[in-house]
Amino acid sequence: MFQSVLNLLNSHELAEYLISSRFVLIVLVLFLIHLKMMTYSSMFLTALVNIPGTFLHETAHFTVGLLLNAKPTSFSLFPVKQGDAYVTGSVGFRNLHFYNALPSAMAPLLLLPVGYFFDKYFFDREHITVIGYIVYVLLQTIIIENALPSSADFKIGFGNLFGVAFYILIFFVVACLCAV
Repeated sequence: MFQSVLNLLNSHELAEYLISSRFVLIVLVLFLIHLKMMTYSSMFLTALVNIPGTFLHETAHFTVGLLLNAKPTSFSLFPVKQGDAYVTGSVGFRNLHFYNALPSAMAPLLLLPVGYFFDKYFFDREHITVIGYIVYVLLQTIIIENALPSSADFKIGFGNLFGVAFYILIFFVVACLCAV
């Protein structure tokens, strides 16, 4: 019995069916999200489930802030309850200005190319198993979900209108130069 279940999970045909079914993918992602939301009643489970993604998200803030002289002062991965919700991590800066606030706050968006690279180069459809596919979906869900800036990130990033105008100007200058 166990061997037949194991053979089914290692079956290339079943894995190929799962990969080609968008319905199964959506069900799997929603199932993972539902499981994650169920952990929010416990600080310990919240920390356990969120630490990998929180690490990616906060490391992006920290790295970009460090590179752009925002001078990171703190780095936290452990959830803190604020009202009815948990803040799962944070990075503090002491030198945010017009030129570094927006990129430091939006830094988690840099995880999207990481997820794309992971999909393009590490997902081998020829040798995938059901377990491998589930792990792939789990990892991609963690990467992509944590690439999204939080509401606090948006407030910090777009809070300095001069900085926003600065980056809009840079965008238009680069777009004009690329069009030439």
